[in-house]
Amino acid sequence: MTEFTHLVCPHCQAINRVPTPRLEQHPKCGQCHQPLFTGHPVELTNASFAKHLERNDIPLLVDFWAPWCGPCKMMAPAFVQAASALEPRVRLAKVNTDNEQTLGAQYNIRSIPTLVLFKGGREAARQAGAMTAQDIVRWVQ
Repeated sequence: MTEFTHLVCPHCQAINRVPTPRLEQHPKCGQCHQPLFTGHPVELTNASFAKHLERNDIPLLVDFWAPWCGPCKMMAPAFVQAASALEPRVRLAKVNTDNEQTLGAQYNIRSIPTLVLFKGGREAARQAGAMTAQDIVRWVQ
């Protein structure tokens, strides 16, 4: 019997039920037909955050950042590299704390960049400060 993994489409926000063995085969959204994994972090807003947190069956790694933050800018390419390495086992996302101040306050973000790893809809780990791609991958694993 095949197990299924629920994934939120990064393009249209539709919830997809993908056979778990097919995760490595570049699945596409059943609604918009775009790839469910792009090798890039998903930009989340107040409107989309809860859906990605609650409806993805895989862990969600969120980079809380701001455009004026030097270390955030330095870490951005490393976070993209980590997305390529960690997908499809982990969904990577970014939250701009200037635009989404409610989320920053809700998750008690005191310094940026801050990475928060969620598993099963709950915070599992947190790391403040810029990291290299290798450090991000190692920390998540």
